[in-house]
Amino acid sequence: MNVMLLGAPGAGKGTQAARIVEDYGLVHLSTGDILRKAVADQTPLGMEAKRHMDAGGLVPDDVVIGLVADRITQSDAVERGVLFDGFPRTVPQADALSAALAAGGLALDAVINVEVDPEAIVARITSRRQCRSCGRVYNIVTDPPASPGVCDECGGEVYQRDDDVEATVRKRLEAYEAQTSKLVPYYDAAGILHTVDGNRTPADVFASIADILNGF
Repeated sequence: MNVMLLGAPGAGKGTQAARIVEDYGLVHLSTGDILRKAVADQTPLGMEAKRHMDAGGLVPDDVVIGLVADRITQSDAVERGVLFDGFPRTVPQADALSAALAAGGLALDAVINVEVDPEAIVARITSRRQCRSCGRVYNIVTDPPASPGVCDECGGEVYQRDDDVEATVRKRLEAYEAQTSKLVPYYDAAGILHTVDGNRTPADVFASIADILNGF
């Protein structure tokens, strides 16, 4: 079974991805992880990616697709199936992924779109805080530290990351709307899109996802 997760930044995809991987045994495909491994292994595509990263540029689509195409044909991915999380981000990348899957005799079984109200996402992310020392994550509304600004675990400073301030969150949502949201109608037209309500608790969202995946 090959599955893709879609959703805006802050929709809770990370939480759901972890549950899906744990319960269904899928290989979690993260382009960041693949890039880092290819660079560390000094593969030809890894060195090409490193050249672009060292220059401060984005890794070109053809390099990313090459790395993904190699990963999805490895034995564990073929045997267990893959969870695509954070890739593709654009329609051209989706076209290339479809071609890469088809070349390996594979296909996407389901695309799960976790849909959350944008204003709820802004509230969710801007309420997030993190310990500078141990990395524990808090929510100042639903799960605050016992003492404001002090980590319950290690006593470290609890702070708001630059990525979590409202202006940055809204820019990320605008970027998602401009590019990645176009994948929703793309996969809907392919007949494999399933949309779940991400405004609920993580457990309820996962229950809906499980209902979908259990049909395969």
